[in-house]
Amino acid sequence: MDREEALRIVRENVVNDKIVLHMMAVSAIMKELARHLGQDERLWELAGLLHDIDYELTKNEPSRHGLEAERILGGSAPSEIIKAIKSHNFENTGVMPESNLEKALIAADAVSGLIIAAALVMPNKKLAEVSVETLKKKFKQKDFARNVSRERIMFCEQIGLTLDDFLEISLRALNGISKELGL
Repeated sequence: MDREEALRIVRENVVNDKIVLHMMAVSAIMKELARHLGQDERLWELAGLLHDIDYELTKNEPSRHGLEAERILGGSAPSEIIKAIKSHNFENTGVMPESNLEKALIAADAVSGLIIAAALVMPNKKLAEVSVETLKKKFKQKDFARNVSRERIMFCEQIGLTLDDFLEISLRALNGISKELGL
């Protein structure tokens, strides 16, 4: 499966454009993380792009989120991606994250929300206005982006990255697709 095929499958299964943009953001972060960590960029990028493919179908049943993705994707996605998708919702699926791919997906999923929320409170609502220092301050403000789990962001440490490095890599990734994100 390549990115275009994955995006086609996403668009067939996800109607909400905000969710599609979120998936694209996580995908960009995952690809940049893979590059930084010397991992398979295509595999990590696809895991990010496909991770919420079943969200609309399962939003009222969190215990199924991640599990339905396996049915939707059939045999078209590698098993590593399927396991990462299931484990990114480990609190509900019981599929525990073990690999760096799985842990990175958890952290990338959460940090994308923090970064985008930070961009949206900037004067021009642009990612280019966001700095790592801004993100560090927003990370510490528990009332900012209240639904973003700081604990999940800290999974970055389980893949060998400091919070500062993780924020820098993630921000760079999203700046790279800022036009697609409209930010």
